Amino acid sequence: MVTAPPGFVIQEVTDPWAFRALEEVQVAAWGYTDREVTPGTLFRISAVSGGVVLGAYPEGQPQRPVGLAFGFPALRGGEVWHHSHLLALDPACRGSGLALTLKYAQRERVLGQGLERMTWTFDPLVARNARLNLGKLGARARTYLPDWYALDADRDRAFPADRLLVEWDLTRPQPPRPAPPPQGARLLEAQGEAPGPLRPGAGAPVCLAEVPLHAETLSPALRRAWRLALREALGTALASGYEVTDLARDGERAFYVLTPAQPPASC
Repeated sequence: MVTAPPGFVIQEVTDPWAFRALEEVQVAAWGYTDREVTPGTLFRISAVSGGVVLGAYPEGQPQRPVGLAFGFPALRGGEVWHHSHLLALDPACRGSGLALTLKYAQRERVLGQGLERMTWTFDPLVARNARLNLGKLGARARTYLPDWYALDADRDRAFPADRLLVEWDLTRPQPPRPAPPPQGARLLEAQGEAPGPLRPGAGAPVCLAEVPLHAETLSPALRRAWRLALREALGTALASGYEVTDLARDGERAFYVLTPAQPPASC
């Protein structure tokens, strides 16, 4: 049984009004509009149709969720696995350990269903999510998904909603590891606040692609420049047989770590 951090409780959600309350967690986490929020009605039907819906609550406050994890069975080519669609946390609870605990609680329940693999997507511009997914959980990103979501009605005006698709082998849990130093061929690194030109990795055993630690604080033009630079660097490397395995740190700089998934590979 997964133990929640002190002061919190994680539990499966079963009550219709409790499902509805999870809508507010998404608004707090991401500032979602009504159109973007996954509704409580979908949580309700998923929970009785093979999905997993977990809520995180302060002890003694079962009506006030501060986090959630939501996923459902996925099927393709005869293979069944679990796809985790949402992991949301109230910003006031970041750093509490709740996000990690929610993922392990989700893993526990998915294994109980007889499934051994979990996938999900995350924004490669959000470095804190990369640290959780890669360094703490030990998941691997093998697919780059450009323009995965349409988050604006105007295609030309919308900020590109690219995502990395990660895979987590539930049968091989690993303890969280500290961020390694950035050692390898640098495909992409900053020049001031802007991304520099893409460099070839020439088949290096380890490649690095820098990502801003706080992309949300950059100007719209710089954020778009980093989005497109990472799309080219990561997309090219992954298509060449690499996978993203960690997030390296050097002070206030962060780098995606790419290693060959299977030889030969070149970036």
